[in-house]
Amino acid sequence: MTTALGLGLPQNHQYDIGKDVPEVARAAEHIGYQSLWAYERALFPEPATQGLFDIPGMPWPDGYRSVAEPLVTLSLAASATERVRLGTSVLVAPLHGPFQLARALATLDAASGGRVVAGLGSGWSLAEYAAAGVRSFEERGKVLDEVIDVCKAVWGPDPVTYDGEITRIASAVVGPKPAGPLPILLAAGNARAQRRLVDHADGWLPLAVGAERTAAQWRRLQELAAERGRTRPIQTVLRANAEYTSRPYEGRDRALFQGNAKQIVEDLVPHAGIGFDEILVDLQKGMRDGQELTDVAAEVYELARAAGV
Repeated sequence: MTTALGLGLPQNHQYDIGKDVPEVARAAEHIGYQSLWAYERALFPEPATQGLFDIPGMPWPDGYRSVAEPLVTLSLAASATERVRLGTSVLVAPLHGPFQLARALATLDAASGGRVVAGLGSGWSLAEYAAAGVRSFEERGKVLDEVIDVCKAVWGPDPVTYDGEITRIASAVVGPKPAGPLPILLAAGNARAQRRLVDHADGWLPLAVGAERTAAQWRRLQELAAERGRTRPIQTVLRANAEYTSRPYEGRDRALFQGNAKQIVEDLVPHAGIGFDEILVDLQKGMRDGQELTDVAAEVYELARAAGV
C-alpha cells in the first residue's frame, strides 16, 4: 500500500497568493496529491531577538518575512479543488480565540464538503504571542487544551454550552457544523504535548528529522498510547520540509530533503518505510513562482510513486 502524499501550498513572499494558490492547488489535485497544506507564521521580528525555534542565534528564514494566513490560503485552495483534503501544518492555535477558530474551521469544512484536517501546535515565537494578545506564552498549553475542548463542543450537537477560562458559551445554537468528522492532529514535540495528543486528539503531525530518529519518536508515542489505554488508531502525517535545487546537491553537507527532485525522493523513501499514513512535502522554499512549484511537485510525485512511496 502506497503512502498518501500531500503538498505544501505557496504562501511565502515570492508568490502571487490570489493567483498561485488556486492554480497550484488545482494542478496538485490533477497530479495526484491527496492533500494540500498551509502553515502559520504571523510575523517576522526585525531585529530578531529570539532565534528560530527558540534556538539562540539561529536566524529566521527569509521566507518567513511574509506568510499568507493559513485558513485564507486553504479557502482559496478549497474553491479550486474537489477531492483533496485541506490541512494546517501547523496552525498555532493559542494565537487565536478558541471560539472564533472553532467556527472558522467548521465553516471551511462545511464549505469544502468535509475535507479539513485541523493540525494544531502551540508555537514558540514570543513576538507572535505578544502581538496576538490572547494569552501569554507561558499559558500556551492551557490555551491549546481549551481550543481542543471548544472545537469539540462547537462542532458537536446544539445547544452548545462551555465554561472555560477564555470561552464561555451559554446554551446556544452554533453553526455551521462541520460536514463530517473533523480530525484534530497535534505537532506534539515534548512529553506533555504527547500525553495531550494521546488523550484528546486524533493524530500526530511530526517533522521529519531522519528516518531512524523519526521512527524512534513514533515507537515512543505508540508505547505511550498503550500505557494510557488508547485503543483507537493515531492518524499520522509526516511533514518533510524540502529545499529544492535544480541541479543535484553535491556537497557532503547536504541537509535532509535538500537537492533536486531525485535527492528529495531518496530521502522520502526511508521515511515512507516507517509506516505513516501520509507524507506532506513542502517544496515552496527557493522556488521562483507558482509555475516552478507546480513543475517540481509533478516531478517529485512521479519519482516518489516510481520508488514505491
